[in-house]
Formats: sequence, C-alpha cells, structure tokens
Amino acid sequence: AMIHKLSAEWRARVLTVKEATMAGPLNGIRVFDLTRVLAGPSCTQMLGDLGADVIKIERPGAGDDTRGFAPPFIRDDAGRDTSESSYFCCANRNKRSITLDLTGKGGQDLARQMIAESDVLVENFKTGGLAKYGLDYASLKDEFPGLIYCSITGFGHTGPYAPRPGYDVLIQAMSGFMSLTGEPDGGPQKAGLPVADLMAGMYAAVAINAALLHKEKTGLGQHIDIGMLDVMTAFSTIQGINYLATGEVPARLGNAHPNIVPYQAFKTADGDIILAVGNDSQFQKFCDFAGCTHLAADPRFDSNQKRVQNRAEFLPEFSQIIAAKPSQFWLDGMRELGISCGPINNIQQVFDDPHVQARGMKLEMDHPAVGGGKVNLIASPMRFSQTNVDYRRPPPMLGQHTDEVLRERLGLSEAQIDGLRAEGIL
Repeated sequence: AMIHKLSAEWRARVLTVKEATMAGPLNGIRVFDLTRVLAGPSCTQMLGDLGADVIKIERPGAGDDTRGFAPPFIRDDAGRDTSESSYFCCANRNKRSITLDLTGKGGQDLARQMIAESDVLVENFKTGGLAKYGLDYASLKDEFPGLIYCSITGFGHTGPYAPRPGYDVLIQAMSGFMSLTGEPDGGPQKAGLPVADLMAGMYAAVAINAALLHKEKTGLGQHIDIGMLDVMTAFSTIQGINYLATGEVPARLGNAHPNIVPYQAFKTADGDIILAVGNDSQFQKFCDFAGCTHLAADPRFDSNQKRVQNRAEFLPEFSQIIAAKPSQFWLDGMRELGISCGPINNIQQVFDDPHVQARGMKLEMDHPAVGGGKVNLIASPMRFSQTNVDYRRPPPMLGQHTDEVLRERLGLSEAQIDGLRAEGIL
C-alpha cells in the first residue's frame, strides 16, 4: 500500500510538471548530487540539461576538486582570468551549488533532510566511502524506498577490486583500451580525452532515466552500480568481440580499422585526410575516380575481406595513390561520390566549422564571475522534437545557492542558516 501511495504521489507530481511546461523531459525531477571531478558531474550535467533540478553538494571552502584544476580559467570581457577553472565549467552547468560539511552529524542530518525531498542521488565516492556518514545506499534504502541511488566507482561495488580507487587513465589501461590505441610500432596510448570518465557518466545517465521510468511504474527506487572498468570493458565492442570470436589478442592499428580496409588516415600531397570506404561498391567507385581500377580487379583486393587479410600488401600501394593528389582533390571528389572523407581538424577548426556552428554546439551563458559577461561552453548534443535541452544556469560559484536552496527545500530562516554557517556546517 505504501508503494502504491508513493507511486501515485510521484506520478501526480511528474504529470503536473509535464502539463505546466515542455522545457525538459526531466523537469520536476530533483537530484542530490554528491559527485566531483568528471564521471559523476558529467552525468548530473546531462540530467540538468534535461530539466532536472540538480543540487551540487560541495566541501566548504574547497568545493569540487576541479575548481583547482587550472589554469586555464574562464576569462572576463577584458580577457582577464577569473577565479573559475575551465575544467569545472565543462561539467557543471544547470546545477545549484551548496556547501555542506558531511563529516559531522549536523551536515549529515541536513543531507538526509534534502535526500527526503529528492528523487535521485548520484555519488562517485570510493566504494564504501559514504557508509561512515550514514549516506550509503544500505543506510538510506529503507527510509527512502523511492530513492534512485546511483554510484559511480572505478570497479563497482562487488568483486575483488571493489575497494580500489579508480582513475580514468588507470581504467583505460586495465580495460585494454590503451593496448588498442597508438601506432603499431609504438607503445600503448591513452585517448586524448578522459573517455572512461565520460562513458561512465553517460551510462549512469542512461541507467538513471531507466530507473525513473521503473519508479513511475512501481513507485520503487533502486541502487545503480556503475563500475568504470565494466564500462570500458563494454566499450571494447568490436575488438572485444573479435577476441572472443577468435581467441586472438588484437594488435594496435594506429588510425586503421580492424575490420574494414581502407578506413583510416592518409597523407595527401599537402596534408592529411580521413578516408572511410565502407563497402565494396564504394571501393569500386573510388578506384574508377582515382584511375586505379587495377586495384579493384586484383584478386588480392577485390573484396573487403581480402583487403583486410592482405592489409600489409594493399596499404603501401593505396597510400601512394592518395599521396599523389592534394587534400582538396580527395575531399571534393569523395563528396560527389558519397564516400566518407574529411579533414583532420584541430579544436579551433572544429568550432569554426560552419556545420558545427549551424548546430549550435558553442553555447554562451551569463556568468557572475565575468562581471555580467558571457562564458563559452559546449552545448549538449541532444536534440528533441517535442522537448528542449534547457540551459537555465551557468556553472555555479562555490556555495552560490546555499541560502536559496536551504530556504526553498527545508524552509530554514536566515537566522537558522547563519547559525549553521557559524558552526562550520555550511
């Protein structure tokens, strides 16, 4: 009966919000955010972009570690550095920041009061790290049966590695990702971006949305256990399946594809391009255009399977053909043929690209640290026909919304808030 009552109340609240606004599919969902650095914050930023009210809990005086991951800092209208790190700003849009000391009973009590008003709790403490504060799932699940509690850790909450801390580069190494990345004659490489953190955040956001749907149906919350090593093991996809199918350990291929040839970077007469010939029909079209029909007719290369098997013989000859003409020759020609071919852009070229600009991927938001000016952010890639990604709040200053949230959520007076701050709880 209690579960049915919770379900009815939750459905009523969500339905009312949906009727009131179409400004985000998660509008009305309340998230208690105990994350820091990148995996967790990237997850909760996605939830915020989808309309959720995300309350970010930060340590008094210090805040999220990434507030100190600088330079670079965001700059004001005069081009001067502010105190806000660019790193922090990449994953903390659409959140309200409050400071709260969870190490003492006063902070823990306030946290539980706020959790009582929340639909989702997201945390990326080391496995077991919140138990000493009484804020782990086991300590909360009976009191808050409707709470969706998402944990993001290096190795998950079970298994022999569960107690270990996990960092992006460590997970890239242990998951096999680095063994697949880099040139064949070079050493293993990490990616140029923290893919383990970002993919863990993505999987967490997907899982939370599934749990919200389950809660809408049943009224029940649950624990979501996201382990970064699990995520990156799943991320091995085609190379992982290639190994499981054959028992052969995949080698590094640089920019080449393990199952398609030609599908990689090539040097031209004046630069570099990416060329991705996706099937035999496209290969024939390429050879007709490039005047190398002998390659398409060669029994060693006349199918993708054979080109993969004879990669070492094929690529030197093919590369010479590409190198004989400038990049624009291939870019224009492949565009006419419908074959995937493009430049290898640096980040400046990406944001100068007319298509990227047309898609609105650079976002400008007002920010208090820049004196009424704008801060440049990267927009969400999600596009909806019926709802909108909702850019309501820039990345917050440390503790910027403490008083506002405590008044709104817990009904505390200014005197009570001042008292908590005097005790060092805020």
